[in-house]
Amino acid sequence: MKFIDEAVIEVFAGRGGNGSASFRREKYIPKGGPDGGDGGRGGSVFAVADNNINTLVDYRFARMHRAKNGENGRGSDCYGKSADDIRLRMPVGTVITDFETGEVLADLAHDGQEALLARGGDGGLGNLHFKSSTNRSPRQCTPGKLGQEFKLKLELKVLADVGLLGMPNAGKSTFIRAVSAARPKVADYPFTTLAPNLGVVRVDEQRSFVVADIPGLIEGAAEGAGLGHRFLRHLARNRLLLHLVDIAPFDEEADPVKDALAIVEELKKYDEALYEKPRWLVINKVDRLNDAVRKERIAQFIEAFGWSGPVFPISALTGEGCRQLTYAIMDYLASLKREASEPLEEEA
Repeated sequence: MKFIDEAVIEVFAGRGGNGSASFRREKYIPKGGPDGGDGGRGGSVFAVADNNINTLVDYRFARMHRAKNGENGRGSDCYGKSADDIRLRMPVGTVITDFETGEVLADLAHDGQEALLARGGDGGLGNLHFKSSTNRSPRQCTPGKLGQEFKLKLELKVLADVGLLGMPNAGKSTFIRAVSAARPKVADYPFTTLAPNLGVVRVDEQRSFVVADIPGLIEGAAEGAGLGHRFLRHLARNRLLLHLVDIAPFDEEADPVKDALAIVEELKKYDEALYEKPRWLVINKVDRLNDAVRKERIAQFIEAFGWSGPVFPISALTGEGCRQLTYAIMDYLASLKREASEPLEEEA
């Protein structure tokens, strides 16, 4: 199925039914009094997160979603039936914003989570509500209220523990194939990945994490160049970023340091919070260099890049260093989980 991560829809909640102005009329009962019932409530529109859905493609073609109106009230104290609500099933990770204002209305982060998108209108009041000691035969009733209407923007942010970033052909797709069962397209030309790919990395029987292969970025991605600007949002939910760098390019004129700095700059331009996320340097394709050249080139790269964080030399093609990297990632994610579960110490 084609991956669609954005859509614009319109939702219309149902209108409430009108109240009824009716009077009881039965033989031998000359003064039956008012018996008009209330109108039913209009249907509301909800969004529901569903783990079984992984794309917003349905909402590219079905853009209008209307709930039914409530029934009108009737005589003999008959209330109108309320309309059924409608529930729009969306992938976990969908962020729903008001198209006009940009206000975030819902963030579907958990399976089964529900969010009200448009509230149905209340039903009108029948004339039985207006009876009093001074108004024995009220003829007034109220109309049902309109339901809410919104134009909404849907954005899917991939939910993964680890996000891969790097220039096109840095080896991200090869890496995710090496460590998981995912099978993204791999080729020797740029932009072979056109949509994010998710892979489950199983370290052992009890432990695993999810890694996202994000399409390649290029310089200017934050302003819309290349493909990466469409997918930078997916990195926002990752707890750890792996910056893959091709240390042994075929083209001798290529500059890995310049490319790596460009990626970092794009992160900073797009979102300061994204730039501040924990990030590890993964130096890929070391299998193309002999031991002496490998050590020298890695040292030169780290110095020129000004990097002081964790470094993992690997070969995604041969699998060298991949196992050690996945174990380190699993340990890091476990430490985050322990920190989150520890109770805060009470201040003295």
